[in-house]
Amino acid sequence: MTRRTAWRAGRWLPAAAALALSACATYHARPLPQGPDLARSPRLTVPAKSLRIPGLQAHRFNAAHGLDMTDVVTLAVLNNPDLKAKRLQAGLARAQLLQAGLLPNPQVSASFLHPTGGPPPLANGYSLGLTQDLSALISRGAARAGAKAHKRQVNLDILWQEWQVAQQARQLFIRARSQARLLKVLRTQRKLNADNYRRDQTALQQGNLTLSAVSADLVGLVNADTQLRQVQRTDNKTWHALDALLGLKPGVKPRLRGSVSIAPLAQARFRAAVAELARRRPDLLALRAGYQSQEQAVREAILKQFPSLSVGLTQVSDTSKVHTIGFSVSLSLPLFNHNQGQIAIQRATRAALRQAYQARLDQAVNQAHELWRATRIMHRQLKTLRARLPELEQTTDAAQRSFQQGNMSAGTYINLRSSLLAKRVETIRLQASLHEAQAALETLLGMPLSPGAARHRGAAS
Repeated sequence: MTRRTAWRAGRWLPAAAALALSACATYHARPLPQGPDLARSPRLTVPAKSLRIPGLQAHRFNAAHGLDMTDVVTLAVLNNPDLKAKRLQAGLARAQLLQAGLLPNPQVSASFLHPTGGPPPLANGYSLGLTQDLSALISRGAARAGAKAHKRQVNLDILWQEWQVAQQARQLFIRARSQARLLKVLRTQRKLNADNYRRDQTALQQGNLTLSAVSADLVGLVNADTQLRQVQRTDNKTWHALDALLGLKPGVKPRLRGSVSIAPLAQARFRAAVAELARRRPDLLALRAGYQSQEQAVREAILKQFPSLSVGLTQVSDTSKVHTIGFSVSLSLPLFNHNQGQIAIQRATRAALRQAYQARLDQAVNQAHELWRATRIMHRQLKTLRARLPELEQTTDAAQRSFQQGNMSAGTYINLRSSLLAKRVETIRLQASLHEAQAALETLLGMPLSPGAARHRGAAS
């Protein structure tokens, strides 16, 4: 009977252990990659309609026809390597939410006693116990609410980074297009100076021109070479940044097409956007969700100041064959520690998060006002510059005819032509700066993206 009793007492333990182990996860190694994961050509792998970029409208994509601004933004948000890594944090937040909802496992205890002496009759004894901690039930609601707010914060942080990547893609597209125009103008300027320098060198050898005049031509040619080299270096940097942003191999340099046209923001619309800034920008919404999560952390810390409570059932059989069943309660006494340390920490963290949110909101408003005024200034400057270009072009065209007819010196004509090209360079750069500022202002205000490129049709990729 002693052996049978011991067997009955422990026969369910292996079964319980097997059941618990059957639900456990198994380990599988996942080694790191050994090389880059970059594409040789632009391609779409996810429908653009799944993107959460406001104002980004879906349209057919065909890299063979060239990429407009919408294509570049879509590719960047889908294929950017940093964004791919950032999106995996959403899985971590989901796992943390799952963990917050789990209750602690019950604890099982078992013991076996074999008598080695004493008055008969003697028998083997045993004890079985089942204990459950109930204190987790008190704070479970706050923990789950905090985890849900944290998950929302992570998703909003990912969304804000997607907006940032879209903004970078627009800026790089604008720079690449403007630098292509700059290179064309500067090559024309360089050819003009080189032709003039060769012509004056021939005149110098024939004794028809002084050395000082030829030296001035050489200085002009050197300056044109310097400007051209600077833009070439900048263009190379822009293209490498664009390839990295799109997840392409270095040096791919896809063909870009489409015009850039971003409408200026009217004052009334700007003020309305600033007023709605806290309810629209993902980073501010993420900070708000993080603050809500911390509110729940404070609540959870306060709930945990109550004494921890555990209840259990025990079944015991001693060596004299006396069988008992009992009920146990374990309650901690909060004499020295009633979680006041954690409460103070969580409250201080909440205060810091509140101030961080206020600082981010103040910074966003100040940056928006500064950038909006800058766009207004650049818009007026560009309007004035464009108004002067037609007159300068007409004067230069007339000077070219006079020069070809032998009625104007080469130096005077070259100076006029150089002044026209310099104004074109200034116009291109100012227009690009204005477009970049307007695009940045839309992102800063959390507004839908303006259509920045011409519509096109093509086969879907």
